[in-house]
Amino acid sequence: MEKKPYSLSMLVGAAFLMATSAIGPGFLTQTAVFTQKYLASFSAIILITIIVDIIVQINIWRIIVAAGKRGQEIANDVLPGLGYFISLIVMIGGIAFNIGNIAGTGMGLNTLFGIDARVGAAISGIICILIFLSKEIGNAMDRFAQILGVLMILLAVYVAAAAHPPLAQAAVQTFAPSKFEFLPMITLIGGSVGGYITFAGGHRLIEGNMKGGAAVGEATKSATLGILVAGIMRYALFFGALGIALKGIKFDPVNPAATPFLNVAGTVGYKIFGLVLWSAAATSVVGCSFTSLSFIKTFFKPVEEHFSKFIIGFIVFCTLFFILVGKPVTLLILAGAINGLILPLTLGSMLLACRNKKIVGDYHHPTLLIVLGILVFILTLYGGISSLSGINQLFK
Repeated sequence: MEKKPYSLSMLVGAAFLMATSAIGPGFLTQTAVFTQKYLASFSAIILITIIVDIIVQINIWRIIVAAGKRGQEIANDVLPGLGYFISLIVMIGGIAFNIGNIAGTGMGLNTLFGIDARVGAAISGIICILIFLSKEIGNAMDRFAQILGVLMILLAVYVAAAAHPPLAQAAVQTFAPSKFEFLPMITLIGGSVGGYITFAGGHRLIEGNMKGGAAVGEATKSATLGILVAGIMRYALFFGALGIALKGIKFDPVNPAATPFLNVAGTVGYKIFGLVLWSAAATSVVGCSFTSLSFIKTFFKPVEEHFSKFIIGFIVFCTLFFILVGKPVTLLILAGAINGLILPLTLGSMLLACRNKKIVGDYHHPTLLIVLGILVFILTLYGGISSLSGINQLFK
């Protein structure tokens, strides 16, 4: 008999939670900046990133669901203490990123209504808190992520179509790019499946009691859907920016992601960008808060017993930090470096656990996924080391 945790609503909700966690203010900015620099060749980088992201998410989600445990618990089973360390750096990175996301919500409402960004952040913080005051937190998160996720994609697709990008040229350069560099690919991977984002959907499935080897097939579908949703949004933003960049229009150095929206539809387009920015930031606040706290709930009984209250406290802290201190530029740079370290650590620990019967039981993780996972581990380890050199300062 089919159980409630396997419902389509939860699977789609987990996918959108992961996708909208990835689609934050940084996601919008990076896409605009890189499109302006690499033009049609950036399509090749996006495609490779999507493939790598799918490999990462399918590996991690399948192992989490098969084990029936959260990422930090599995890491502790692999190496005692590793789960505590991963939880610590996820929390540090989560706090920094969430302050940035809160700032993004304030900027979004400022663009939409002209109100002070700090007032906008406070209003947005209250809206996000209402999600976790719901008696059915999981369903509330699912609906919030799905509605705003679809809204963002529709608005971005509209701008992309109105910008009239050269689709044929982009298609050719997807497989034969005239310019290709390693750095933007690493940056995009970290921004789409790095840090807490890797576990956002997987932990949502565990929270919904989806566990055991029999459920890995459904988890795979959900993980793939999440990456495809993020990929569609990335390509929509890319096409919109490409159409504008090829016309020789200079992007606003302060807010490059707004340029395509403004040039396609004037003031109305700018307001649309404000709505997209707010939606991207607000859904990231929800995803980041839920996932960051899910990393410590298994180690602290009060957090597990009062999960929603601690999430609300987390949002309140991040909101007050932004209101009182302002833009967390230094924190975001630090979070970028931490983010680069988390993915190889988490992916590596999951791969070490994937054939351990004490952890995953009778589940047999496919050899192909292991091989692909090892290749991505090497790639992301290099990216993590690079991030420590301050490379992410180029994209702040």
